[in-house]
Amino acid sequence: MDGNGRWARARGLPVAAGHRQGAEAVQQCVRSAVQHGVRYLTLYAFSSENWRRSSEEIGDLTSLLRFYLRHKLDELHEQGVRLRVIGEPERFDSALRDELTRAEAKTLNNTTLTLTLALSYGGRADIVQAARKLAVRVANGDISASSIDEAMIDGVLQTADMPDPDLVVRTSGECRLSNFLLWQSAYAELVFLDVLWPDFGEAEFSDVMARYAVRKRRFGGRPQ
Repeated sequence: MDGNGRWARARGLPVAAGHRQGAEAVQQCVRSAVQHGVRYLTLYAFSSENWRRSSEEIGDLTSLLRFYLRHKLDELHEQGVRLRVIGEPERFDSALRDELTRAEAKTLNNTTLTLTLALSYGGRADIVQAARKLAVRVANGDISASSIDEAMIDGVLQTADMPDPDLVVRTSGECRLSNFLLWQSAYAELVFLDVLWPDFGEAEFSDVMARYAVRKRRFGGRPQ
């Protein structure tokens, strides 16, 4: 979800205003996902690299997230949305962690859409923690190193109970994954948009769905 800062600067507004408008775009995105029958939506809300930003901007982002969890959770719940978190939420302050825990617990049994927030998340770090878990099992004699396969790695990633993404969308004209779901996106279709995230709405969501619909997914095989 890229481009909040550029959206704000283009309008002579503080970056915080861009983040607020970006949060509105998140709500529209979730509603559109439900309308289109999407079952899993993962939003790269805060990368592990975002900790390099100013303390003021980090404070704005976390305060905004806490506000929406507190005031918009009922709307998500009514839509049948399950909220879950991957990454390192323990790096955030206790107030935000409490809101995240409450939101996950309240929406646990919802089945219309699983909305996953990637918070302090990095794809490489996810692979590293998976490797460490398997290394411990090897050291304990539970498994042999030669038995480790892709399915075993899948099973210890933070997304173990989720399907791999079919489609990865990045806004603002940037054309790279930037450490997002690196293992899981091996066969995902990629769409890069020039639209800044705060301007991403229902029309843009429908557009990427239409693009995906005409892609030929072969997973390395020949077309049938």
